[in-house]
Amino acid sequence: MTAAPAEPPPQSPRARRGRGAAGARRVAYDARSLLAVAVQEFNARGYDATSMEDLSRAAGITKSSFYHHVSGKEELLRAALERALDGLFGILDEPASQRGSALGRLQHIIGRQVEVLTTELPYVTLLLRVRGNTDIERWALARRRAFDATLASLVAEAVEDGEVRAGVEPWLAARLLSGTVNSIIEWCRPGRPGSERLPAQVVRMVSEGIVPPA
Repeated sequence: MTAAPAEPPPQSPRARRGRGAAGARRVAYDARSLLAVAVQEFNARGYDATSMEDLSRAAGITKSSFYHHVSGKEELLRAALERALDGLFGILDEPASQRGSALGRLQHIIGRQVEVLTTELPYVTLLLRVRGNTDIERWALARRRAFDATLASLVAEAVEDGEVRAGVEPWLAARLLSGTVNSIIEWCRPGRPGSERLPAQVVRMVSEGIVPPA
């Protein structure tokens, strides 16, 4: 599969102010803040069902003002997905992801996945909801599969080293691990008491299980 060109996220030109119905001055918008508005609308409506008119209405600015900052909603989708994927793949470059035992590296990656998901929740939510209807979505899905492939290789290495019980299927384990972490988007509310312990709790549960031996 050929990846779509990885263009950089839109830069932030000078901010413009939207106006309310009564002409009151509102929040100043730039490309970064408009991206946040777009991601919220994409998650609520679905990317395909969201029009530029919907986005401009949500931001409280005209479509022409919106187009001053971005070329269209595809540019916003690309920037949002790149932000989520950059966060995830950045984990793989961390020293703890590259050194130490296979199991230790895997546990570090899982814990950091949870942290990135909760920090970038709207963007990762959008990433997990794309269905491959556009070139950029298909590129994002291919990147997600590449991330899972890294987890699968670590599971295989941990099995070989005797850190994970023999017979575990690496690809199945990788998909289950990612599925467990990704399910957090459905119920996680960052900032709730105890949320700072979530990464460590997830790592412990997927490593040790939740049912004690008989």
